[in-house]
Amino acid sequence: MTEFGALIFPTEYAIRPADLAKAIEERELDSIFFPEHTHIPASRRSPYPAGGELPREYSNTYDPFVALASCAAVTNRIKLGTGICLVVERDVITLAKEIATLDRISEGRFILGIGAGWNAEEMENHGIEYKNRWKIVREKILALKELWTKEEAEFHGEFVNFDPVWSNPKPVQTGGPPIWMGASSKWSYDRIAEYCDGWLPIAGQDKGHLPKIEEALSKRGKSKSDITLAMFGVPPDESFVKKKLAQGYHHLVFGLPPKKEKVVLPLLDKYADIANKLR
Repeated sequence: MTEFGALIFPTEYAIRPADLAKAIEERELDSIFFPEHTHIPASRRSPYPAGGELPREYSNTYDPFVALASCAAVTNRIKLGTGICLVVERDVITLAKEIATLDRISEGRFILGIGAGWNAEEMENHGIEYKNRWKIVREKILALKELWTKEEAEFHGEFVNFDPVWSNPKPVQTGGPPIWMGASSKWSYDRIAEYCDGWLPIAGQDKGHLPKIEEALSKRGKSKSDITLAMFGVPPDESFVKKKLAQGYHHLVFGLPPKKEKVVLPLLDKYADIANKLR
C-alpha cells in the first residue's frame, strides 16, 4: 500500500508538533517525521552538505522523541518516525527504552529512521570519532534488537558492551519498530541488507542505487519485497511522485518548512491533494 507523509524540523518558531500531527491525520496523510541534531558546534568546521550557510533550524530543533510523543497523544492512526535519528550520538540502552516507550504509547506506530550524521565535531562532543561512526551505528542497532527481543539481553562488541540486563517494556511491534536506513552511499547497500527494514533516502539522492541494494539483499537471501522503499523531501510535483511510485517506492514523505500554520497548512493541503490522486 502506498503511503504519504510529511517531514519538518520541529522548532519553537514553527507550528507545534502536536498541531501538525493532527493536521496531517485530518488530511488523511499517513505519517509525520522529525529529524534531529542534539546541538550544532559553533566552530562550524564541518561544512553543510547542501552547501552555503547552515539553516537556523539545525541548531533549534526539538528532541524528536519528546516531540513525537506529543504527536502520539493527539492522533490515532498516523505513523511517527525519525528522519533521521543520529543513533551514533545516543546511549543505546536509553535509546531502546525511549523507542519501546514511544512504540507502546502510540500502539505500534513508530518507525526508526537512522543515520550516522555528517557533523564530525557534533559527534566529537559525544565522545565519538568520526571514522568509527558507521561501526558504532551497526553495533547499536544490533544491540537495540537484542534489548527489544530478549528477556535477558546482552551485547559484546567493539563499541557497545553490556552483560545480561532486563529492559522492559518491549515494543508493541514484533521484533521492534521497522528500521529504515537514511543514507545513500555505496556502503549503505550491505547495511540495509544486514540490519534494516527499509531505505529512506533524500529525494534526488536515490539515483542508481536500487539495483545495488537489490544485489546486496540477494546475497543475504532477501529481495526488494522484504524492505520498504521510502523517500523524504519529496517535492509537490505529481510527475515526480508518479515516477517514484512506478519505481516501487511505498512511502513518500513531503518536506515542510519550519514555519507557522499560515505557511504549513496550505502546503499540507497541496500534498494531500496529490496523495489522494495517486494512491
